[in-house]
Amino acid sequence: MTSLRIVLHFQVGLGLLANIFLLVFYTFIILCHRPKSTDMIFCQLAFIHIVLVLTGGDIWLWDILGSLNIENDFKCKTTFYISRVMRCLSICITCFLSVFQAVTISPRTSLLAKFKYKIEKYKISAFLLIWSFNLSFSSHRIIYAGAFTNVSETNQMKVTKFCSLFSMNYIIRALILTVTTSRDIFLVGVMLTTNAYMVIILFRHQRQHKHLHSLNHLRDSPEKRATKTILLLVVFFVITYWVDFIISSTAVLLQMYDPVTPCVQKFVMNVYPTITPLIQLSSDNRIINMLKDM
Repeated sequence: MTSLRIVLHFQVGLGLLANIFLLVFYTFIILCHRPKSTDMIFCQLAFIHIVLVLTGGDIWLWDILGSLNIENDFKCKTTFYISRVMRCLSICITCFLSVFQAVTISPRTSLLAKFKYKIEKYKISAFLLIWSFNLSFSSHRIIYAGAFTNVSETNQMKVTKFCSLFSMNYIIRALILTVTTSRDIFLVGVMLTTNAYMVIILFRHQRQHKHLHSLNHLRDSPEKRATKTILLLVVFFVITYWVDFIISSTAVLLQMYDPVTPCVQKFVMNVYPTITPLIQLSSDNRIINMLKDM
C-alpha cells in the first residue's frame, strides 16, 4: 500500500510538471505567435489535466484546501465535483480533437471537406457548449458527496480518508449510470470512427507517395505528424478510460471500496493526463527546437 502511494505521488508530480510546461508553452504561442489550429485544444487539455491530476491525487488538493480553513464537507464536495467535471471534459475535448483533426486532413473530394471552415469558425462556441454541459451534468456530485462521519447508519461509501459518497436511490443511481455510460460509449465510438478514418487517409497518402517518390525522400508533413500523435493519444485514452470506468462503476454498484481500490483507480485515472504531455513534448517540433536552443 505504501509503495503504491509513493508511485501515485511520483505520477502526480510528473503529470503536473509536464502539463504546466505545456500550458505555459501553448499560452505563449497563442498570445505571442501564430498558433496552429490545434494549439487551443491542446492548451485546454493541459489545463484540464493539471486540475484532474490534482484532484486525482486528493492528498495534494486536500492540503491546498486545508490551508484555507474550510469545512471538510465543502472540501469533499468541491473535490468530487471538480474531479468529475474534469474527467468528463477530458473525454469530450479529446473527442473534439479527434473529430477536428479528421476534418482538417480530409481530402477536398470527401464529404467532411465542406466542414473545414465551419469547424474552425465555430470552435470557440463548441468549447463553451462542452464546458457548460459538463459543469451542469456533474452537479449531482455536490449532493451525494460529503465528509466521512464514522456513522454506519448513514450508509456512506468511504472513498478517501476524509470523504465519502452517500447512498442514493437505486433508480437514480441506475439512471445516472445509464446516461453516463451512453454518453461515454457514444464519445468513444466517435473517437474510434474518426481514428479509423484518419488511419485510412494516412495509408492512402503513404501509398500515393511511394508511387511518386523514392522512400529516401519521404518525410512526414506536419499534418501527418499531428495526426499520428492524436491517434496515439486516443489509443491511450480509450484503454485507460474504460479500465477506470469499469473499476469505478463496479465499486458504485456494489457499494464497496477496499483500501487499495481508490489508489489503483487514481493511478489508472492519472495515466492519460501524465502520458499526454509526454507524447506532445516528444512530437511537437516547436518544443523540441526550443529545448535544443535552450
